[in-house]
Amino acid sequence: MAELPRAIRENLHFLCAELNGQLSAVQDYFQRPDAASAQKVMLRAGYADNLRTRVHSASQKGLGARKLGPSQRLLLQNMDMVARNLELLSRLARRSLFHAEQVRRKSLLRPEAYPKMIKRVRGGVSDVPDAIDARDSRQAIAIGQIKTRLDDHYDQMFRTYTRDMRGSKHTEDLSNSLLAANEIHRMGDALQAVSEAILSVNIGQSVQFERYFTLRSILSGNDAREEAVELEPLAETRSGSAISSVRSRDGDVDAVFKDGALSKVREERAGVKSWHSIYPGLAPRILSYEKRGQSAALLIEHLSGQTFEQILLGESETRLAEAQKALAKTLRDIWKSTRTDEPAEMASMRQLAGRLHDVRRVHPDFATHPVRLGGLSLPGFDALVRQAAAREKALPAPFSVYIHGDFNIDNVIYDPAEQRIRFIDLHRSRYTDYVQDVSVFMVSNYRLQIQDGPVRDRITRVAEDFHAIAARFARSQKDTSFEFRLALGLARSFVTSTRFIYDKAHARRMFLRGRFLLERVLSCPEGKENRFKLPIRELFSD
Repeated sequence: MAELPRAIRENLHFLCAELNGQLSAVQDYFQRPDAASAQKVMLRAGYADNLRTRVHSASQKGLGARKLGPSQRLLLQNMDMVARNLELLSRLARRSLFHAEQVRRKSLLRPEAYPKMIKRVRGGVSDVPDAIDARDSRQAIAIGQIKTRLDDHYDQMFRTYTRDMRGSKHTEDLSNSLLAANEIHRMGDALQAVSEAILSVNIGQSVQFERYFTLRSILSGNDAREEAVELEPLAETRSGSAISSVRSRDGDVDAVFKDGALSKVREERAGVKSWHSIYPGLAPRILSYEKRGQSAALLIEHLSGQTFEQILLGESETRLAEAQKALAKTLRDIWKSTRTDEPAEMASMRQLAGRLHDVRRVHPDFATHPVRLGGLSLPGFDALVRQAAAREKALPAPFSVYIHGDFNIDNVIYDPAEQRIRFIDLHRSRYTDYVQDVSVFMVSNYRLQIQDGPVRDRITRVAEDFHAIAARFARSQKDTSFEFRLALGLARSFVTSTRFIYDKAHARRMFLRGRFLLERVLSCPEGKENRFKLPIRELFSD
């Protein structure tokens, strides 16, 4: 376990002692308001800031070391976080006194309320050194839970003061009294941040306070103790969920912990369950599920193997070919076994229109308007989308299959030992047009921000091969509008993916490909969609 440098340990202890003294003086002030007492606290600002700066300097020095393990890095970062939030407590204490000093009628500074709040904060600060030194998670939790008690105190004071303001002649004094209470109330957030920093060090990964309780609850339901495991970050989804591996102390990866908004986690759980009933063995098993307020978490079976992205970028041609062959077989089996005669509307243009605002927040210059060059008129991009939407609506897929729904190459795992494909991140799975998954997979290859020539050539070959797999299936099912619908799906995926691409040149290449596809689709005469062909190599080559 990483050791805390002496300079950080000593200065954190001094900072807690200094802060305890300041808070004691603030507590005395609210019991017996006195301008001289307030001034003494104000004059102590520099010392707390100096101690915080010393911790920060020692942390930065340690982070600059060449040989630094992840646990030591996490420790240094979070101790810096502790120091910053302790110093914030000092500033909040001074701000509470500033507002209190503006109150002319000191009797409005309720002596039965303010000191009680400050006393709770002092108790939390006093526990910080022991919680850090002993790596005591229970003590860290107690520090974070002070926020809830301060919330309750403040809510009661807020109701009291706002009630008294009605018809009162002392509104200004009441307002400043409430502002003083609010600064003390904000101390709860700082203490919770201190708690999160200590808990993060203890479990080996940055963790939010509520997330820690979900993790502890889900592990207790799975016969695992929090002290026996470590978390290691794996990913963060664009919807805000966090994904971590749960690793036992002996180094084995036991499971994957995923948490986030309740609605998203519920969708993931439903998606996994549906795959187990529709195509057993493809999705990971759910080991535990917990919900807490508006958040929830899953403990999921850890899948052996590599993502398709890892294989594409780092493995041999032989391994890549193996993965492609397994993926092709798996998709053919899924599409054939789940096929229903219900027509499906992919609605890719509706999806594109709904995400254009997000695209243009990142790339404002993609808000193209109609242009006239001599006798040539070029419609604006939004007009192209509207026209393509009308064409798409008139041409649904002739059948439905069960799809992944977010078929990016990092959501496909290949296990070479068993030569099998597995799927993860299944919250968007549903019955619809299989072209949805085909277009997403192809573009998720292209959007990789790797400009190395041989790698880009490899990406092009993968896109071509995957298109060939889907096209063969389409022919076997007599799906004559496959290429036309795929053009619309690719246009959507090229353009909407730019909201995740900061590289302006790469994003523009994707946007222009999307526009090119829309223009090609609209130039196809109505009734001739079955003759439409895509220039796959040109689309996916740079």
